[in-house]
Order: sequence, then structure tokens, then C-alpha cells
Amino acid sequence: MTTVPGPAPVVPQGHRHPHDPEPVRSTKARAVFALGLIGALTGLFVGGAVPATIALTLARQARREAYASGGYLTGGDWLRRGEQMARTGLVLTAVAVVAAVVIGVVRYADGSFGHDFAPNFD
Repeated sequence: MTTVPGPAPVVPQGHRHPHDPEPVRSTKARAVFALGLIGALTGLFVGGAVPATIALTLARQARREAYASGGYLTGGDWLRRGEQMARTGLVLTAVAVVAAVVIGVVRYADGSFGHDFAPNFD
């Protein structure tokens, strides 16, 4: 394949209509990021599930709004990072709950049941 020598052709950019809104970052994207961060940091303490769940719910709403805006709402990177951290927080919460259940079962199984009588008692 050969190319024609010379500069690459420039594609003319269409002019925006004066009444088009300016692209702005979604405020929900910031909220998703902040809640995802809180969920990831507090995930091992079971309370991290609440902000992580709220972050994932807001992320879904923010994606719908960004799609409906036709490109005038930005912040997709913030949404992706916030969702990843929220999912990390939920995984850490699940790990903490499973570890607590395993520890509880082991302690429960180790305990003695009934009365502990002396060895010479029938």
C-alpha cells in the first residue's frame, strides 16, 4: 500500500450552533467517585457496603443522563474509577463477612455443649 506524499488532508470541523450548551462534568460522576472511594476504604469494615451500593446506583443514573445529553455531560473516567472502587468495596465487605462467619463457626464448633461432669461420674 502506498500513500500520496504531502500533508494529510484536514477534515473541516463543523461549527457549533450558538445555542448549544457547553460540555460540563456530571456532578453525579464526582459523587460516584467519592462514594466509591469511601466504600473501598471502609470495605473491610462492613459499613463500606452502603456507600458502595449508593455509588453503583448513582453510576447507573449518571450513565443514562450522559447518554441522553448527547455528549454534553462528561465525566466517564470518574464514573469508571468510582464504579471500580465501589465494586472493590463490596468485595472487601463480602470477604469480611465470610471471614467473620468462618471464625464464628470455628469458635462455635470448638465450644463444649451440655454439662461437663467429672470423669468418674455416670
